[in-house]
Amino acid sequence: GHGHGEGRGDGVLGIAPGARILPVRVILEDGDPARGKARQTRGNALAEGIRWAADHGADVINLSLGDDSKSAHPEPSEDAAVQYALKKGAVVVASAGNGGERGDHISYPAAYPGVIVATAVDENGARASFSTRRWYATVSAPGDDIVIADPDRKYYEGWGTSAASAFVSGAVALVRAARPGLSPAQIKRLLQDTAQDAPAGGRDDSRGFGLIDPAAALSRAAGLKPDSLRARAHGGTYAKKYFGPGPAEDTDDDTHAAWLGPVAAALGTALLAAGAYLWRGRPRRR
Repeated sequence: GHGHGEGRGDGVLGIAPGARILPVRVILEDGDPARGKARQTRGNALAEGIRWAADHGADVINLSLGDDSKSAHPEPSEDAAVQYALKKGAVVVASAGNGGERGDHISYPAAYPGVIVATAVDENGARASFSTRRWYATVSAPGDDIVIADPDRKYYEGWGTSAASAFVSGAVALVRAARPGLSPAQIKRLLQDTAQDAPAGGRDDSRGFGLIDPAAALSRAAGLKPDSLRARAHGGTYAKKYFGPGPAEDTDDDTHAAWLGPVAAALGTALLAAGAYLWRGRPRRR
């Protein structure tokens, strides 16, 4: 959201108004020609969309969607796509699910490893009743009675962990803009460590590590060193730390063969001499 111009005081101003949006359509209705032609299901459509976004330079992938029905289950293609995006450096954010009043069923893609998962809180910072409570909760964000600008140019009040996920994605976009070298795992830890109003014990399934604080995250990010995966040559300090000494120099097979022959011959001679002596020393019978 960019607002309606400086000084007007109206319009929606987003968390990261300078971000560029790369929309990817992954929800295909039953009558959609694209679905019939490709025979796509939600699983592979979403998986392909995630990979496409990662391949086209997305820094943050927002998944304000999910399946939290009783029949929800992990899709291997989705999981693989999420891991693919993370390895390419894209931060993946997902909504926790809106099943808080219907049994808190696990929601996918929120439950895939490495995803930053947003739960929803109301205006008082308390868990929204609809927000799913599960182990994958990372942080919470506003998600109840949120003013939403619709394509019909009207404003509505909406609710859901999708709104919270959008808020978290905007915060991640700010961090990526300030510190583009930080890895997805670093940014996830950063949001956890700087969250406000942490639950008792530091974390719970309702609000994760607490209410997301974009300003604190940006401040903390300034002092972080980017993680890197760099190849290290064998040698020096790293050789001593990570590698063993290798085989001993005197374990060559040819060396063993060189002294094995003389030793065997000497032992054989000694045995023959001892046998002869014992034979001569035996008493003779008349």
